[in-house]
Amino acid sequence: MTTETTALQLTAGRWALDPFHSSVGFSIRHLGVSKVRGRFAEVDAELVVGETLDDSTITATVAIASIDTGNADRDAHVLAPDLLDVEKRPTMTFRSTRLRGEGEDWSLEGELTIGEVTKPITFEVEFGGIGDVFDGSRHAGFEATGEIRRSDYGINFGAGEALLGNVVKIQLDVQFVEPK
Repeated sequence: MTTETTALQLTAGRWALDPFHSSVGFSIRHLGVSKVRGRFAEVDAELVVGETLDDSTITATVAIASIDTGNADRDAHVLAPDLLDVEKRPTMTFRSTRLRGEGEDWSLEGELTIGEVTKPITFEVEFGGIGDVFDGSRHAGFEATGEIRRSDYGINFGAGEALLGNVVKIQLDVQFVEPK
């Protein structure tokens, strides 16, 4: 017998990320006049649904080297020591601390760690619902948005600082697969 967390209408247990129907994207201002968008190809996440919202958690790890902005030269530069420094900061990790809301609108609070710096972050979350797949599995979909300031994580661009915005907007579109 499975139980359902009433507020989320999700079966209690460990929900695995469906990597084929999930993405972690971002945007940042360039020259103050436009945005550069990108995504991270390597993401792992887990949603643990407890009996209550207070017992439910989300964790995620992103491989920073998997960045894709659509320009290989730019990606190599972003990963270099003068900006992200992938050797020093190989991953980003997120750990939830609080989930609240109802219906389709939720707020997810947690801690984001980039390299050795951990800061609080809040995501506004839209619960897309639950869908049944032809193989009998059930998937739950979520969209989430949040933002960080790269300076909070010690990520700067030296002499070129004025070329790149400080605010990084994060967009998540994720699906989790119900535990069997």
